[in-house]
Amino acid sequence: MRHPLAEHDYGAHQAVLPPDDPTRHDRDAVPLPVRLDIYRKMQQMRLFEKRAYDLFMRQLVKGTSHLSLGMEAVAAGFGVAMRPGDLTFATYRGHAHTLARGVPMTPVLAELLGRANGLMGGKGGSMHLTSVEHGVLGSYAIIGAHLTIANGAAWSAQYRESGQVTVCFFGDGTTNIGAFHEALNFAAVFRLPIVFVCENNLYMEYTAIADITAVPRPAADRAPAYGLDPIAIDGNDADAVYLAATTAIQRARAGGGPSLIEAVTYRHGGHSRADPGKYRPAGEIEAWLNYDPITVYRGRLQRLGVDHASVDQIDEEAAAEVERATEEAIAGDLPSPAVATTELWADGGSSWRN
Repeated sequence: MRHPLAEHDYGAHQAVLPPDDPTRHDRDAVPLPVRLDIYRKMQQMRLFEKRAYDLFMRQLVKGTSHLSLGMEAVAAGFGVAMRPGDLTFATYRGHAHTLARGVPMTPVLAELLGRANGLMGGKGGSMHLTSVEHGVLGSYAIIGAHLTIANGAAWSAQYRESGQVTVCFFGDGTTNIGAFHEALNFAAVFRLPIVFVCENNLYMEYTAIADITAVPRPAADRAPAYGLDPIAIDGNDADAVYLAATTAIQRARAGGGPSLIEAVTYRHGGHSRADPGKYRPAGEIEAWLNYDPITVYRGRLQRLGVDHASVDQIDEEAAAEVERATEEAIAGDLPSPAVATTELWADGGSSWRN
C-alpha cells in the first residue's frame, strides 16, 4: 500500500510526505513482541472508539465526542515507546492516548457516559480525561492551551532530575496558535525533556490546514525557526511512529532537548459527532480508508510470519475487552449531586482560599 498523498492530487496537500515503500519497515528495526503490542493497542483503540460512537448514537454518551478512528498508529506507537512515569498531554481527541498509557477501558468509557465509576467520577467527560497514576496529565479542550502546561511538567522533571519525558500531542490547527510558537521557543531555550507531536490529519475543524498556512508542513516546516530538526513521518505507519518516538524520547531523556514531530494521518470521520465531514474532496476519504493503519500493520505482521490465528486472537481479546467495559460502564451509577463541589482544589474541597 502506498500513502494516499503519494498517489492523489489534493492541491496543497500533495507530496507532504515522500512515496512510501511498503517494505521499508519489514526488517528487525522493531522487535516482533513490540510490534504485537503496537497492533494490540491499535485494535483496542479502534474497537473502543467504534463502541463510543455506537453509545453516542444511543444517546448514552453525555456531551459531544471527538473520535480518532484512523489515527490509532500515532497513539499506539508513542504509547509503546514511552516508559512508566513519562507524561502524556493530549487534546479533546484523547481517548486513544489515554488507553495507550494503560488506563483500563471501563473507567474511560464510564467517564464518557457520565457515570460515577468513570475515570473522574463522571465529572470530566470525553474531553477532559486524566489519570495521574498512568502519567496522563489531561486532555484539553482549548486549542493550544496544554503546550505551555506540558512545558511546565517537563521543566519540573528537568529540575527534579527525575528522568521523565513529557510527550505533548496536538492537532494541525494548533500550529497557527500563538501558544505553539511560545512553547517551542521556551522548550528550545531551556532544552526541556519534551516531545511535541503534531497529529496532522489535514483538517482543523472544517477547514483544510493547507488553505490557511504559509508552509506545506505546518509543524515540520516551522521547526528550524526554533533550532529543531524538521521531522515529518507517516502517521499511519505504526513502525515509523514507534521509531521516531523512540529516537526523540531517548534524546530528551539524555538531555538533548525537545523535538517536534509532524505525523501525517487522517480521521475517518468528521471533526466531532456533529460534523458529517462533507467538505472533503471526492476520493480523499476512500483513498485513506484504503491506507488504514490497522490494515497496513496486520498485513505487515503476516509478511513477517505471524500466523492469522495469532492476529485473530488479538482481535478477539480486544473485542471481549470492549464488551466487558461496556457492560461495566453502563452498570455504573450516576454521580451523586453531593460530589459537584468536591475535588475542585488540590485538597479535595471547593472553598476558595487566598
